[in-house]
Amino acid sequence: MKKYFFIVIIASIFFACDKNEGLINSNNFYLQTGANSFTYDQYLPFQDKAMEVYYYIPENADVTLPILFSLHGMNRNGYNHRNSLINKADEHGFILVVPEFNDDNFPGGDAYNLANIFVDGDNPSSGTLNPREQWTFSVLDPLFIYFKTLITNYSDKYNLIGFSAGGQLAHRTFIYNNTNYCNKTIAMGSGWYTTINENLDFPYGLNGSPYDSSLTSIFSKDLTILVGENDNDPNDPNLRRNTIVDQQGDNRFDRAEYFFTNAESLAQQENLFFNWKKYIVPNAAHELSPNANFALDLIYNDK
Repeated sequence: MKKYFFIVIIASIFFACDKNEGLINSNNFYLQTGANSFTYDQYLPFQDKAMEVYYYIPENADVTLPILFSLHGMNRNGYNHRNSLINKADEHGFILVVPEFNDDNFPGGDAYNLANIFVDGDNPSSGTLNPREQWTFSVLDPLFIYFKTLITNYSDKYNLIGFSAGGQLAHRTFIYNNTNYCNKTIAMGSGWYTTINENLDFPYGLNGSPYDSSLTSIFSKDLTILVGENDNDPNDPNLRRNTIVDQQGDNRFDRAEYFFTNAESLAQQENLFFNWKKYIVPNAAHELSPNANFALDLIYNDK
């Protein structure tokens, strides 16, 4: 009788470990379903730049649920950024990861928007080129691998979206080909762009930068440019303005069109397959929710 009772107890414990059992790893680190955060300092080049990583895991999570990384804007608020996307994570069934690049560890536009490729991104030189492992987006792949071990997830790839300053980081991550695990990239509401122009100096073009992809390769990958229909204010105080960048246009809407159209024209000129897309978000200005909701519908409805 005692032996039977022991077997029943063991069996009940085993079967109680349902879908959430996959959220426990061999190091006994536990990530609960729902919204929470953890501190990440496992990437050695950024070991002194501990990052708070905000995440959301839907209640029905299993080991196959897709993972999405989302890059916040210049306010560097990972908490609010994550919370704005939770409903879509539930609707489409994906795990949301929002690493927070705070101003202390990633100061100003050089270290965030311009990805710390150069010490001073506006005045690049061979002597001020940072090592590749110190580029800001170099942390994304290691964080993806680490996060998967925490929750025992078997996704091969992650999707990447970024809004505003995060859109700048997202499209430069794409251009400088610094990820092995990113599938689709969507840059939303970027203030301006590093254009696919090998004759124009970085940060507005590729000249003088460590760009090492071929046009064939970069145009064949999956990039989407997204901008709100009403994101057309030339007087936005957060919008960069100078004689060079204004060649892209005097507002975010026109600059998105310029970046995409010039890349498309170059692909046609070189007779190359062009896998990029551009969408205009109806009735949206420079605001996260409508742009991100549209982007997530694109990814997970496979429109």
